[in-house]
Formats: sequence, structure tokens, C-alpha cells
Amino acid sequence: MQMYELSFWVSGVQVWVDWVLCTRSHQATVEVLAGAVVLSEAWVFFQALLGSWYDPLSASLVNGSFFTREEKQYVNRFWKEIRVGDFVRLRCNEIIPADILLLSSSDPDGLCHIETANLDGETNLKRRQVVRGFSELVSEFNPLTFTSIIECEKPNNDLTRFRGCIIHDNGKKAGLYKENLLLRGCTIRNTEAVVGIVIYAGHETKALLNNSGPRYKRSQLERQMNCDVLWCVLLLVCMSLFSAVGHGLWVRRYQEKKSLFDVPESDGSSLSPVTAAVYSFLTMIIVLQVLIPISLYVSIEIVKVCQVYFINQDIELYDEETDSQLQCRALNITEDLGQIQYIFSDKTGTLTENKMVFRRCTVSGIEYSHDANAQRLARYQEADSEEEEAVPRGGSLPQRGSIGSHQSVRVMHRSQSTKSHRRTGSRAEAKRASMLSKHTAFSSPMEKDITPDPKLFEKVSECDRCLAIARHQEHPLAHLSPELSDVFDFFIALTICNTVVVTSPDQPRQKASFGVSLLGQPAPAIASNGYSSGAASWAPGHTAPEQKLELEQEQERELRYEAESPDEAALVYAARAYNCALVDRLHDQVSVELPHLGRLTFELLHTLGFDSIRKRMSVVIRHPLTDEINVYTKGADSVVMDLLLPCSSGIQHQKKIRSKTQNYLNLYAVEGLRTLCIAKRVLSEEEYACWLQSHLEAESSLDNREELLFQSAIRLETNLHLLGATGIEDRLQDGVPETIAKLRQAGLQIWVLTGDKQETAINIAYACKLLDHDEEVITLNAESQVCRSPCSAPEKTAGNVSVGFSPLCPPSTSTTSGPSPSLVIDGRSLAYALEKNLEDKFLFLAKQCRSVLCCRSTPLQKSMVVKLVRSKLKAMTLAIGDGANDVSMIQVADVGVGISGQEGMQAVMASDFAVPRFRYLERLLIVHGHWCYSRLANMVLYFFYKNTMFVGLLFWFQFYCGFSASAMIDQWYLIFFNLLFSSLPQLVTGVLDKDVPADVLLTEPQLYKSGQNMEEYRPRTFWFNMADAAFQSLVCFFIPYLAYYDSDTDVFTWGTPITAIALFTFLLHLGIETKTWVRAVACGFSILLFFTVALIYNASCATCYPPSNPYWTMQTLLGDPVFYLTCLIAPVAALLPRLFFKAVQGSLFPTQLQLGRQLAKRSPKKLIAPKETFAQGHLPGEPRTQSSEQKSISTSGPFSQDCTSQASWHIQRPACSPEASGEPNVDLCGLKTAVDGSSSENLEMASFFFFCNLDVNIIYVYYLHRRVLVRCILCFQG
Repeated sequence: MQMYELSFWVSGVQVWVDWVLCTRSHQATVEVLAGAVVLSEAWVFFQALLGSWYDPLSASLVNGSFFTREEKQYVNRFWKEIRVGDFVRLRCNEIIPADILLLSSSDPDGLCHIETANLDGETNLKRRQVVRGFSELVSEFNPLTFTSIIECEKPNNDLTRFRGCIIHDNGKKAGLYKENLLLRGCTIRNTEAVVGIVIYAGHETKALLNNSGPRYKRSQLERQMNCDVLWCVLLLVCMSLFSAVGHGLWVRRYQEKKSLFDVPESDGSSLSPVTAAVYSFLTMIIVLQVLIPISLYVSIEIVKVCQVYFINQDIELYDEETDSQLQCRALNITEDLGQIQYIFSDKTGTLTENKMVFRRCTVSGIEYSHDANAQRLARYQEADSEEEEAVPRGGSLPQRGSIGSHQSVRVMHRSQSTKSHRRTGSRAEAKRASMLSKHTAFSSPMEKDITPDPKLFEKVSECDRCLAIARHQEHPLAHLSPELSDVFDFFIALTICNTVVVTSPDQPRQKASFGVSLLGQPAPAIASNGYSSGAASWAPGHTAPEQKLELEQEQERELRYEAESPDEAALVYAARAYNCALVDRLHDQVSVELPHLGRLTFELLHTLGFDSIRKRMSVVIRHPLTDEINVYTKGADSVVMDLLLPCSSGIQHQKKIRSKTQNYLNLYAVEGLRTLCIAKRVLSEEEYACWLQSHLEAESSLDNREELLFQSAIRLETNLHLLGATGIEDRLQDGVPETIAKLRQAGLQIWVLTGDKQETAINIAYACKLLDHDEEVITLNAESQVCRSPCSAPEKTAGNVSVGFSPLCPPSTSTTSGPSPSLVIDGRSLAYALEKNLEDKFLFLAKQCRSVLCCRSTPLQKSMVVKLVRSKLKAMTLAIGDGANDVSMIQVADVGVGISGQEGMQAVMASDFAVPRFRYLERLLIVHGHWCYSRLANMVLYFFYKNTMFVGLLFWFQFYCGFSASAMIDQWYLIFFNLLFSSLPQLVTGVLDKDVPADVLLTEPQLYKSGQNMEEYRPRTFWFNMADAAFQSLVCFFIPYLAYYDSDTDVFTWGTPITAIALFTFLLHLGIETKTWVRAVACGFSILLFFTVALIYNASCATCYPPSNPYWTMQTLLGDPVFYLTCLIAPVAALLPRLFFKAVQGSLFPTQLQLGRQLAKRSPKKLIAPKETFAQGHLPGEPRTQSSEQKSISTSGPFSQDCTSQASWHIQRPACSPEASGEPNVDLCGLKTAVDGSSSENLEMASFFFFCNLDVNIIYVYYLHRRVLVRCILCFQG
């Protein structure tokens, strides 16, 4: 139950006390109205409670076709009638009613396509496969003949995993996977009909187990507000207790007058002082309950909804290239956007485009630089820069001169003067690519547009000649040299070692036989689809890129690749550029088109998918040319290089190949490329049979199945033969360096958590300005937890520092005096650092660093790092990512931001906010985050002030009515005051107020620190606010009291002016605190509404509340001059201390926010704000030479952010007099410590800024009468 729900129930208890105990603190009509409101709230709560138990989808009129054994046919029934074990038949475009195990499909290969947009937001189709043992059925599936036994895991909410086994009649077991399960809520696509058996139904389905609703996050401001509400409750109890004691004492002293205020017992006897005190206590709780801001929670919800609407409508947060905009998925933490201290970001797809482009590769120890690709990428950059904005490019993409060169070339070098040059393609190309995104996943013009390296293409052509000669022999591959054999296997591995799905809508689906189709010539069915020119391009001497590009265009019109990751798509396109094309993939076979060999169909025995622990994937196939069982493995070099077959002492060639490959991998990493190693293993029939037996046992196991499958993969992926490595470029997004620089100026600590290797991550970090070349970098690379030399002195080389890990000691004291260093840590070291005995030391070191870069980190490590910083440092954290591996990190952080990128929608579905690009994070935090925090903080403080001040009026009256809980304000005014009269202005202010304009916030990101330090709302501001409210209530009560003292004014005639004065005071107070005049219309509306309601109510209530009634009260007051005087004097007197304090504080000790507001007011077009000015707490301005008549004053005092400095203000007198110009020419300079002029001149300038901070337009009046004012001040000083 939330705090505001509890408040409504408290109100219900108060009404119940008022009715049962007959305290009569309100009129009967008012009590009935309040009781009706409470009953309505109780009914809404009861409905919400029923809604949490009620599944509207299962009881809807959606029906499905279910098999009944009684009728022995499929009949239509409601979803709510489905049970586990029922057989369901679904047709195309029907929604799946339960979690169903697929047993039959109309597809000849036993496939079924489903759309999972309702679960994960992804629109691309997923393939599901009929359970092994049923896909071979020729006849239609008959449920009556099904006698198999299904064993599966208990219901859980993991959408990415399903484990079980099915035992057939012959006793054979077959494993069950997520590829066999159709999840509830998905839609059948491109499949005529499927039949399955229900595994999970109703609330046990994975969809409903995940439908627990969004995780409720309570913002930091809300937590502080709840604590202050408890203080208000305590204050209410104290005030009521004080009144109860006072009333008891009054009753004991004035026995003869107690009948005026106390209700006698039922028998007519008077109440005892103790009983009267108890009744008084309960009545005062009801009368003063306004002190508990029940309406505050409702108002906050309204304001947050409106804030989210305006954030969504911000055109600056719309990305035209992707046609997407910011999405606010969480409505209750908008103010947290203005208090973030740590940002944890993924790299791939978050800082980079995640549009992979094949750049370089090495095969058999020989490196192929693909210089033409580098030139083509440069042309993409130039074309995009010319199309986006006509600015000169500040950098170019360097090229590698020769293959034998060992110079380190940085392809990630980019200019910082423009942002469009980081785009992966022109806007038109991006739009064309987005139009094809429904069918093609992870494909962009640059991914497909690959120019082969001439030397590697010559090797491929030589391989083609050898295969052409030996194609009629029994083992054609045996005639290839080791180098050419590696080249052939390298491209075969790139083509089939993946999960890429090929679709060709113009070609009918058919299942090929294993082996070579039409050996010696291309398959006829494929030749018509654009592969007939493949042999010509493989022929010697045919290396023209134009022919290759023409072939690619023909292929692209027919074949469409759908990949789970952009890396796989880039490698498949790279292989196709060398005419090794993937043309078909089924669950048990994969087909590759090769020149002269035609279509090769590999029997796909097993696919060991990629996981973050193994960091690799493998496929087990039977080669159609050699009939051998091959294992192709693709993965990170950090793990694959350790799995290679050990080289004997006599084989130096393999050692050289590994050494050269490792050197090229390091070179690729330095250039910022993503690296992958390609390896192969040949299994004998005996080895495969032995491994297969253990693997099948692992598949059919229900206990620790994941661990058994993991161990099975480990046993297979050993003794590998290295084929080569690839380097894929993933380029930075637009504006990433500029965004990181702005976020750092705003005081945000940025940590990058990536799974890439260390060298690649460091290069990207330098490119995006996360790391600077002139700063110190601490690198933590640990082989074990035990340090070789504890606290050894760090070894500095080339600006980097390598530190022994275990002690985690910071850099030496000699280096701490300079700029803060940065920290780079790999995954193994991070695992040690996250242990209990080292996490404090790790945090101590990380706090001293300017940036932190965690490499080779797993998804679990990412979430553990965020949780560690959040819990140990008590800091506000934000996590941003784009992939499924970032979901845990996004959910752990205080604010989770997802990017709708190339890796699906999992991150967006788990996030609180979704942005199209990383660069939009700057405006989301610095502008909207600051506004939301400032608006809500001031609105919450205003609510506490308003309620306390209004309750104070009622409390002071108790001293004049024997503490009897009587009220001098009309009951209807008490109800409508917060509901109608004073509600609209604060709501408008909370939604539309802008303390600092957006351009100033973006120019001066340091202003964001006010939210980090909670300057707007902290405990001391709360208590200062409450004290000011108490003072204002005293003034607003006693000025009318003195004005109507010794008069015959009745209680209504005296209480109505107090109500009007309170309303005027509230609105003027809001005017002082509000930074813009958006509230003017709302304030005028509130005043007009109050007088309209009062006039109508007083004119129509002639017989209300006898013997006294409010009839014609307002009409009478409007003709009384005393009413106007009190309404004018009392609000001014009440607000004068606050006005004086804010003027003095803003003149002598201005905060950065006040300086920013003054910057926005003083001719913004003429002002240039230096960054160092705001860093020192000064008002920025454009410096200019001082004239002889220039005046200055220097004052010192504490500024925000704990900085103490001197502020200097300059006024340059215009050529003409102020009287002639009518407006002063103000020149505000930032830094000046000298004090010029006499004391009168200094005092003159102090008085000028005093009046500037009154936020009124008397500055012009001051300039007209400046000399008279200065003389008056000097006389006062004398």
C-alpha cells in the first residue's frame, strides 16, 4: 500500500471518529460529503484489488481449437477452459493461448514461425521446431496415438530457457528446448497449421509469470518527502495534544462556561476535564488534519503525468534517422533524472552504432588489410557529412600501406569538430535500410557493401582452380595445400558457424539431400537467383569489384539474412563477398553455394550456442566432400587461443602462425576493431560417438542440466586448429564524445562496462573522450587473486600504469596532486574485486578515478558493479544499454535507460526510459531531469508550507476559544481551499515552471549539480519552510484580529478576510518561488474563482447554520475599506522576511542556479559564458575593457558546491544617460578581484543587485532615481 492510499484510509478513520464519537468538528453536510469521498476511494481500492487477482485475457471471448477425447475432434473453447495436457490446433495469425510443445507443423521441415512482439517487443519472426521424433511423421498427427511421456521443469518466468525431455514408446529420450516451445501471447505467422500439447496453462505460463507489473521504484525525493510527512504527523499529534491539555485546563478553570464549547453527555451531565480533553484531542486531529498533505500525493501523480507528456513531445528528443522518439516507461521517477551521480553504460550498440562492418582478417598467419573497405568507409563518411551539414571534416580514415607493415594504424581517429562523420551511412541509405528491416535483421548498406582484398581473393581463386581440377576425385580437399585448406575452411566457418536464417520468398521451400547438388556446376535453382555469375568471378583474373557488386545486388534481391547479432550478419556478408554464400538453413542442414562445386549441403548435427561464460559458439557438421565430422568454433580470442591443440617442439610453423595471429589481434584491438578467432577440429567417428552419448544424457537430464551441457561443450571444444581471425568495425554514434564531455561537466561519473577485449575497449574509450591521452591510466590485469608484491610501486609506461591487483592500492602520492587518473580493469580482475574482502578497496580506488572502464565483463558482473556502487556509496545510479545482456544492469540501477538499437527490444522493455541514441541522454538529464527535480522539489515544499500556514491560522484561534477545536473559517471554505482555490497554480507551476532556460542549462552543465546536492529540497530547507509558514500564519491571523478588535463582527465576517488573506499570501509566495510567469493566469483564475464561489455561496445561504450564518458576508466585506487594507498589508508583511532573505542571499551569496537565471535575464544574445566562471560560482558574461566610469564591487561568501570565491559585477554606463535611454546597458563580467570606487559606489552596486533579486521590474525605476536612493541609503548608514 502506497503512502497516499494510507492517507485516504486515515481520512476514513477521521470521519468514522467524527460520526461515532459525535465530536461534530464539521457540519453534517460536510461530513456526509467526506464520507462519500472515502467510500468511493474504498470502492476504487477494492476494484484494484480484484483486478490484481483477475486475468481479463483468460476470461475473454478469445477461443481456440482444442481436441476432446470424448468427441474425438477439435472444438472451439475459451482460453479459461484449457488444461495441461490438452492438444491444441492453431492456424496462421492466431494467438497462442498457452505454453505449447510443438508436435506437428504443416511446414515440410517441421518449422513454425512465431511473432514475439507481445513478449519482447521484437517484430522479426522466430523459428520454432517440432520435437525430435515427431518431425519425421508423414501422416497427420493424431492425438489419440500419442503415448509419449513428457518431463519438464517447474513453471518459471525465464523466457529464454526451457528444459525437459520426452520419452518415446521405444524408450528413447529426446531433449526439449525453447525452440520446441510456443509461448502464450505470441502469434503464428507464415505457417498454415500447427498442433501441440499444453505444457503450462493459465497463471503458470511464462508470459503471466513475467506479467507482475512494472517494478515500483520510489524516487529519492519521494523518500525524503515521506520522512517529512511523518514529521508532519508528529507535529499534528503535538499540536492536538497541546490543545487537549489546554482545553482540559480551561474546562477545569471555567466550569460555568464549558457548556459553550462542550457537548454534554446523553443524560445531560457535563463532561469531566479529562473526557473533554480526550474529545478535544480527537477533534483537533480532524480539524488540523490538513497538516498531513493528502492531496500532495495526488498532485504529484498529476504533475508527473504531465511532465512525462511534455518530455515525450520534446522535438529535440526525436531521431529522424530511426523515426523514433524518447519513451517514458516509468511515471514515478522523473525527478530522479535530475539527481544522477553515476552513469553505467554499455559500449557496443550504446556508444557505438552496433552496425558491424567487416574490415580486416588474418588467415593462416597472413594478414589481409582490405584497404578498399577503408576507402569505401571514408566515402560513406564524406557523403554523409556533405548531406547532413556542410562543415569540413577534421580527420580522415588512415589506410594501411602494405600487408607486411607493422605500423599501428588507428582507424578510430575522428574529428571532434563535427558529428555527422560518425554515421554509418547517409540518411537516405539509412531510410532505405529501415524500410527493409521487417525482413532483414542487422543489415545496412555498409554491411553488405564489402570489397574483397585482392591478395585474399587471389588465394580464393587459387583454391577454386585446385578444386576445379580435383572435383571428380574422391577427396577434392586433400589436393589443397595447408594454407589453401585453411582459407577454404575459414570461409566455410564464417558461413555456417552462426544462427543466421535465410529467407527467399520467391523460391519454394524444399529439403535438399545431404551432399553436393550437381557436382561440378551450380545448382540450377540457385543459378536463376543470381548465382550464375559466381563461377566467372572465381575464375583467375576476375577480381573486378564491379562484377562482385552486381552479383551482390542480384543476391540481395532474393536472399534475406536474419541474424541474432550484427557480428554474425557482417561475417556472412563478408563470406558472400568472396562468393561463399549461405543459401539455406534448416534445423538439421545448412546449404552453401560455391563456384564449380555448386550447392554444398552440410548435415548440421549440433549447434552449441554462444553464452557469456564460454564466450564462443560451435557447430558440429558432417562435411559433404570428405564425410568427416568437423567442429567449427567462433569466439573471443581470449578463450579460443587457450583451446588450441598444443604444438609439439618439432612443429615451428604452427607456433609462428599463432604468434602472428596474436600480433594481428592486438593490432586490430588497438585500432578499435572487434576481434573473433575462427578454429576447427576434425572428430573421428569413435570420438563423436563417445561425446554424443554423454551429450544426449546431458540433454535428457532435468537436474543440473545446464551444467552438464556446459561441460559437454567444454569437452568438445578442445584441441582446436586455428584457421584465422577477423576484425569488425563498430563505429561511434553521433555526438558521443560531446555528450560524455557535457555529462562530465555536470558532475556525473561515467563507467563503461563492456564485454569486449581490453585493447578494443580502451581504443573506443579514447575515441569517445572517456579517456584522455594526457591523463594517467591505472590498468588492473590479474592472473590470480594473490599479488606477487603487495603494494608494490606502480610501473609507469607510456602514460599508463600497471598495478598489482590484490592490495588495490591507489597510485602513489606523487601522482595524486595532478588530474584524477582513470581505471581500466578486465573481467577476471573484476571478479576478484567484487568479492567481499576486496569490494571496499575496489570502490576506494574507483572513487579516486575520473573514469572507470570494465572490460570482458559478463552481464552478472555488470549488475553487481551497479549494485555495489548504489548500495555502498549511496549514490543515484543510471544504467544505459541496448541488448539483452544489459537487462540485469538496467533493472538494478535507480534509473534504467534502454536504447532501441540493433539487438532487439529486451533492454527497452526492461527500462524506465528509452532513447533512440546515446546523445539524447544529455538533454534528458541536464534539461528535463533538472526541470523535473526543481519543479517537484519546490512544489513539495510549497505544499508543506501552504498546509502548515493554513493549519497555523486554525491553531492560533484555539487560544481564543478555549482550545475547543472550533474554526473561524467556514466549513465549505475549509474543503474547497485546497481542492479548488489554491490547487491550480501549484499544478501549473509544477508542470510548466522553468527555473533556468534550456539553452543555459546546456551551455552550463554545472547547473545540474544542484540536483545532485539536493539544494532545492533538503531537511534544512524543509524546517526553514515550516518556520516561515508559522511566522506567516501569525501575521495573517493577528493583523485581521487587530483590525477587527473591539468590533461587533461575527465569526463569519472575521473568518472570510482571513481566508482571502491566506489565499493572497499563498499566491504571492508562489510568485516569489516561481521562476517564470506561467502562473499568472492560474493565480488570476484562483482569485476569481474564490470571489465567485464566495459571492454565490453567501448570497444563497440565508438559513444555513442557525443562529449564525454566512449570508451576504462577502458582499458586505467588499464595501468595507478595512477588508482591502488587511488584504494588502497582511500578505506583504508576512512575505517581507522571505523576500528580504532571498534578495540578500541572491545579491551577496548567489548560488549557481541564481547566477544562471541572471544570465538568462541579461540580454542572452550579448553574453558569452565561460565555463570556468560557473565553476567558481560567478555570473558569466562577455569580458570587455573597463571605461573610466565603470563601477565594481567585490563580495565574498559561500557558494554552492562548497566553493568560496569572490564575485565581481560590472555595470558599464552607456553613452547617453539612463533617463534618455530608458534602459541600462549591463555588462556582467566573470572574474575580477580588484575593488574600485568609493564606498558609496560599492553600496550603490549592492543596492542594484539587491533589487535585481527581487525579481520585479523596479530596476528601471531605480535607474531613474538612482541618486536619490543612494543618498537615502548613505543617510541610513550614517
